[in-house]
Amino acid sequence: MEFIELSGYISALFIGLTLGLIGGGGSILAVPVLAYLFSVDEKVATAYSLFIVGSSALIGGIKKHFNGYVDWRTAIVFGIPSIIGVSIVRKYIIPILPDVLVTINNFEFTRRMGMFGLFAVLMFFAAFSMIKERKVESKSSSNTPKYNYPLIIIEGIIVGAITGFIGAGGGFLIIPALVLLANIEIKIAIGTSLIIIAFKSLIGFFIGDANSLEIDWQFLLTFTGISFIGILIGSYASNFINGKSLKKGFGYFILTLALFIFYMEFFVNR
Repeated sequence: MEFIELSGYISALFIGLTLGLIGGGGSILAVPVLAYLFSVDEKVATAYSLFIVGSSALIGGIKKHFNGYVDWRTAIVFGIPSIIGVSIVRKYIIPILPDVLVTINNFEFTRRMGMFGLFAVLMFFAAFSMIKERKVESKSSSNTPKYNYPLIIIEGIIVGAITGFIGAGGGFLIIPALVLLANIEIKIAIGTSLIIIAFKSLIGFFIGDANSLEIDWQFLLTFTGISFIGILIGSYASNFINGKSLKKGFGYFILTLALFIFYMEFFVNR
């Protein structure tokens, strides 16, 4: 096994470890790990990431469900538009995107630049949400959800479409939307977002990618299995380590990685 490949599998363990320690964010590393350490192209990297993210979120979501932190009605109301958004993008839009999207003079803006560029932008937002640790409060003291259906549907489709393009769950977008548009408590919003991420990612993968791409199941299941081991280790270690103190540092790491992706895609690989 080559050093770069070994580094990739160690990164898979780190992804799960981060998820177990701080409860989220680690899965955003899946795309850059697949692209730069395993040399997987942008279509396959984002497809594999959907499976990895969805599987990891499902484990976390089930755990939150047994702790009473999942609102299933909200998950369905928000989740169905998200599933529609991600499925449309993966099944109909990604396959027809040309290798070169736009040519300006001698500069070619490629599909890879578009997908990874959008991914890096979302990583910036995810990093700042971790660094700032902004708290989102419900608009009402009542615990009864009050659904703003039009905005929930629009937000769900948009988040689903973004997930389809970049292969990341977008929990930092979903959680504030659930609090503000469905008026549910932040702890329940976190658990519910994991269920939404799990189903929209996995359904998007199986509808849009499993039948259209040649999936290396042995590699994908190995990578995902290693990340699961990391989740178990991280969950156990979280009993002794303060995850909040790690979250800010991880946010800076994500910010640095986003800058690295911009540099690689727009200056090195162009």
